[in-house]
Amino acid sequence: MAASPANTAVFEIKQYMVIWRQSEKRTIGGQEVVIRGIVRCSGDEYAMDVMFLADGSPYPQPIFEVDKKKGYMFMPMSDMLAFVDILRNESPIYGHLRGDRPEWTSVTTSQEAVGEGEAK
Repeated sequence: MAASPANTAVFEIKQYMVIWRQSEKRTIGGQEVVIRGIVRCSGDEYAMDVMFLADGSPYPQPIFEVDKKKGYMFMPMSDMLAFVDILRNESPIYGHLRGDRPEWTSVTTSQEAVGEGEAK
């Protein structure tokens, strides 16, 4: 297997926390965003905040702060409940932090056979 670039990381998400916001405004990547919810995903060494933004808010490019071992991804508020449902019902789940290709920052399940139910 080829070595991963130094500014990428894949980690198993072992815990998550749901945070609801009324309407937090924050400047990220030079853009003012309106945060309605955050799902904080953490593993043994790395973490990712998935920020769910209000309708009409701009969407910054995903961020990976390599030195802090933390990433940020931005999604519409309408996706928050489906995202939390995946965290509750699937295992294992992985965070993919991509400093080399920020647009590929993601959260994934492992491969599972169709119709087999939960893979353990």
